[in-house]
Amino acid sequence: MRKILVAGNWKMNGSKAMVNSLLDGLLEGSRDERNVDMAVFPPFPYLAEVQKKLEGSEIAWGGQTVNPQEKGAHTGEVAASMLLDFACRYVLVGHSERRSIYGESDEDVAKRFAAALEAGLEPVLCVGETLEEREGGITESVVGRQLDAVLERSGVKSFENAIVAYEPVWAIGTGKTASPEQAQAVHAFIRDKFAALDAIIAGQLRILYGGSVNGSNAADLFAREDIDGGLVGGASLKAEDFLAIRNAVD
Repeated sequence: MRKILVAGNWKMNGSKAMVNSLLDGLLEGSRDERNVDMAVFPPFPYLAEVQKKLEGSEIAWGGQTVNPQEKGAHTGEVAASMLLDFACRYVLVGHSERRSIYGESDEDVAKRFAAALEAGLEPVLCVGETLEEREGGITESVVGRQLDAVLERSGVKSFENAIVAYEPVWAIGTGKTASPEQAQAVHAFIRDKFAALDAIIAGQLRILYGGSVNGSNAADLFAREDIDGGLVGGASLKAEDFLAIRNAVD
């Protein structure tokens, strides 16, 4: 299975100049063949710039979130059709910041996932636990609940065209990283959950790790059986840092 690296932590960072410089660096540094796909998720105002820069390249792009409605009075939101206008392939759904800061519930995330799929986008479904939940020993319960909300609404077959990203909230932007063993344990739990429903989908599902991935820990993380790539954080804001992770894949 090909690995995939998602530059998902541009968040509300950047400028037009920064985006162009970063993309130039990624294009130049990814000319050599690797068994890895790459995708970037810029803030919405820069999607046109990203499309212009990356069209025809091997690097894909996507939106940071999507509203479940097709249109209407949803100021500040973005519809799936708008993302498609800029040739997006992917969209992040249920990122921990969308859940914690903007109050998206498991049901909200499930609706956004369904809307993305229906429009023809490939959702990257983010799941993960807080430090309190980790220390309380309920990681699997939390991750299982987040997955169940989507599975109950869209069914296991929907994951033929989706990606799951495990992002332990306690390891995002903190410099802390789940050990390869901790990460693998949760990834195996996710894979086993899907295997109980459909072994073929479970085998082809790409499950990414997101939580302070960098060039130093990437090789060890990606060597684990059930870790199929990374939802890269702060290291996605500099081409050399992101490429160091890419080069660690093999």
